[in-house]
Amino acid sequence: MTDSNAVRLVRRLGPFLGLALVLVLFTALEPDRFPTAVNFRTVLTQTVIVGLGAVGMTFVVVSGGIDLSVGSSIALSTIVIARLLRDGASPAAAALAGVVAGGVVGVVNGTLITRLRIAPFIVTLGTLQIVRGTAKYLAGEQKIDAPASWLAGLMSKSPDPSWLVVAPGVWALILLAAFLALVLRRSILGVHTYAIGSNEPTAVLCGIKVDRTKVLIYGLSGLMTGLAGLMQFSRLTVGDPTAATGLELNIIAAVVIGGASLSGGVGGIAGSLVGALVMAFLANGCTLVGVPNYAQEILVGAIIVAVVALDRSKRGA
Repeated sequence: MTDSNAVRLVRRLGPFLGLALVLVLFTALEPDRFPTAVNFRTVLTQTVIVGLGAVGMTFVVVSGGIDLSVGSSIALSTIVIARLLRDGASPAAAALAGVVAGGVVGVVNGTLITRLRIAPFIVTLGTLQIVRGTAKYLAGEQKIDAPASWLAGLMSKSPDPSWLVVAPGVWALILLAAFLALVLRRSILGVHTYAIGSNEPTAVLCGIKVDRTKVLIYGLSGLMTGLAGLMQFSRLTVGDPTAATGLELNIIAAVVIGGASLSGGVGGIAGSLVGALVMAFLANGCTLVGVPNYAQEILVGAIIVAVVALDRSKRGA
């Protein structure tokens, strides 16, 4: 096996080995509470919001970009949904509007990045603040209570009907992840995404319409963020302009832990989902054994730095 093949194998198996390590560790530490069906259903439900965001973020990171505005977009989606429900809109229409709101933010990000020729980090750092401020304006800087609807059942740990076993949001994540994994690996959009992330000047010379592709990528990621906002609303049952503050870091961390490179050109949907599961099980296990929140944050930060450093060393080699 050549060195390059070995690196690819480690990159693909690394997230799965990390997940296995976390499961084994906390099963040994908390054998009565951690490896239970109830706890696993809880963790899977908690993974949905970050998982949906990570699926969309995978396209962005593979293309060599970044999106820091996803947490704010999630908050905006909850506000749009809550306001429409409060004003008498049907749950389906409110949900669709919330998802579209996320897509609009994504398209705006992609357009600004391509038209202004500004680094994605800077553009999305700015839109992070703009979108969060817009959410606060629409909400009057307070939570918006919404009438009860079937949307609250999307993140229920005890789904109805019971044969679903896990929350409908979990099934939505699985189905969308499977579909978008095929898109990333088998479609023209996916091929162009990898090409842009690997070497953008070469992609231009090959005739790829880079600007249009980037707008599509950020728009797709925005739609997934809007869907994550719908799940956040289902979980909270209110529109909250302060919701998901800092969640963009968890989403990016899931993608990086899942084997994607922040330099672009490398990554996959399955790895990002496993990365989201690693973070969810890690947080759950740490809570069960009594590790304080600040220590969990330090641990996650250290893992991110270690994974990025490892990726850099492999590329340097």
